[in-house]
Parts: sequence; structure tokens; C-alpha cells
Amino acid sequence: MAELILVVEDELSLQETLAYNLNKQGYVVETVGDGIAALEKARQLHPDLIVLDVMLPGLDGFEVCRILRQEMTTPVLMLTARDDEIDRVVGLEVGADDYITKPFSMRELMARVKAMLRRVRLVREETAATGALGNADHQLIYDDLVIDISRREVRKHDKVLALKPKEFELLQFMAQHRGQVLTRELILEKVWSWEYIGDSRTVDVHVRWLREKIEDDPAQPQRIVTVRGAGYRFEG
Repeated sequence: MAELILVVEDELSLQETLAYNLNKQGYVVETVGDGIAALEKARQLHPDLIVLDVMLPGLDGFEVCRILRQEMTTPVLMLTARDDEIDRVVGLEVGADDYITKPFSMRELMARVKAMLRRVRLVREETAATGALGNADHQLIYDDLVIDISRREVRKHDKVLALKPKEFELLQFMAQHRGQVLTRELILEKVWSWEYIGDSRTVDVHVRWLREKIEDDPAQPQRIVTVRGAGYRFEG
């Protein structure tokens, strides 16, 4: 089945351009022009990907993303008209998986969309392949920290941690390569997909969030260790 993409954009010309180009790539596209309609349509359709503008009437894109992230794990590609690091960080903070700054080339946007949907397919295939084998065989256990791959769940001291989808994928990747030095570029390639076009600060932001959730003392991390000049290493 063709993948379904929800485009949330109030500028009609851009909305139509996005829908046209996504349709040409074989995707099924639904469009809305405000934040409240975006929430209603996302809840109704459960799309495979949401392309979400920041500046929207009603609810802005940040608030829409924050609400959606509490209800579903659908990946969100956020569009912003301002090349402002604060906006990018806020977008990540509320749960966006990626962002692109206007004006952007349609080729770049399509590359991001393809990369994000490829990651969704891989996660689904992995879940389907491991689900039938039982949870016990698909847990990574490091003292009080348990990463349950089949359930996509992380527990610390038997308490389930509230991880965003990309935080879980990052933690899983690092834990599966315990003891190895992982560069930011490699992490972007493997977790965000090789076509990801972003800067390495995205990795740093997500590592900081993970440390706040899994480390006893985030200021003195013992599990996700910084290797100066190289990247990060997960210690079991």
C-alpha cells in the first residue's frame, strides 16, 4: 500500500506544491491548513508521516507536535520559515524527528521524506521479526537499565521511561554497539538514515535528553560517554 502523508501548511500555493510533488513520488497525500484541523486529521487517519509547518493559524506547529507526540509515534518533519537555532531546538524538544528551513529545495525535502519513511519501514520490519520470538530474547540489560526492543520500551529501576521515538532508536543503536566509539556522522547515518541532511548538533541534543533520563547524574554520565574529538561510546 502507498504510504500516507499528512501535509499541514496554511500557505495554499506551497500546500498544493507539496501535495503535487509527493503524489508524483507515489504517496497518498492529505492536506489541511490549520493546527486544529491537523490534530483531527492525524487522529482520524494515523498517517505514516506528517509534514508540519510551524506558523499556523489556531495552534502553531510546536503545540500541534507536542500534542501529537503524546498520542502517537508518527514521525514529524517540521517546516520553519526562520533559520533560527532556537526554533530548531524547540521543534526537537516537542518531538519533531527532523526539520527543514524555508526556502528549501523540493529535492531536499523529498530526500528527507524518503529517509524518514524508510526508517519507519525498517522499524516495522524489525518489530514484526522480533515480536514472534518473545520479549526475553530481545532485551538489552545493563544493571538497572532494560532496553526492551520488542516492546520499544526502556525501564530503569523497573520504571518505564518516557522516551521519544528517536530517543529510543538512538539508545538502541548505541547499546547494540556497546563499547564502540560512534561518530556523530555514523549515528546520523544509522539512526536518522543515510540521506539525513542535518548538522551533528541534532545528535548532541538527543544525547543530552537521553542522559537526563537514563543517567543517575546527567552531569557526570556513566552510560553514554563523550569521546572528545570523536563522538560517543555506550558503556554497559
